[in-house]
Amino acid sequence: MTNTLPARGGEEIISKNIEDIYNRNYDMIYRVGFSYLKNAEDTKDVVSEIFLKLLQKNINFESAEYEKAWLLRTTINLCKDFLKNWRRKNVNIDDYTNLEGDDPFQQDETLKVILNLPDKYKNVIYLYYYEGYNSEEIAKMLKKPHSTIRYHLQEARKLLKGVLEDEK
Repeated sequence: MTNTLPARGGEEIISKNIEDIYNRNYDMIYRVGFSYLKNAEDTKDVVSEIFLKLLQKNINFESAEYEKAWLLRTTINLCKDFLKNWRRKNVNIDDYTNLEGDDPFQQDETLKVILNLPDKYKNVIYLYYYEGYNSEEIAKMLKKPHSTIRYHLQEARKLLKGVLEDEK
């Protein structure tokens, strides 16, 4: 028995497929979103918007890799758009430094350091080490030359090494 949800224009979308995609990718999308937004509630909003887009567009993915790449690219773009919002520019980030919340990165000190790197380094390091993409795949996803991605990985490793050695 397949559950279906009515969509705009009278089309039907098989909710089981969306549910499977959600179950497979929610944690990854949430981690990537949180790395940008640093706020659990905003991250949940972005994750909801991603799955709403998926429902509305009724996308059939060619493979699991294409599905993951689309979700990552959409997550990154929505987070960047969210951060550009004028209302967010009027908030003082220092007001949020000591808030307690459901931070998924509390146990991983290395990931905390990675999240404090500049975006160009943070993105490639995270995608390479935490999501398992190689540098060519990252270059395609971020629409940058392969050599740039390799350089960013090299520079990020140097930065990480310096920061982690200083902490010891």
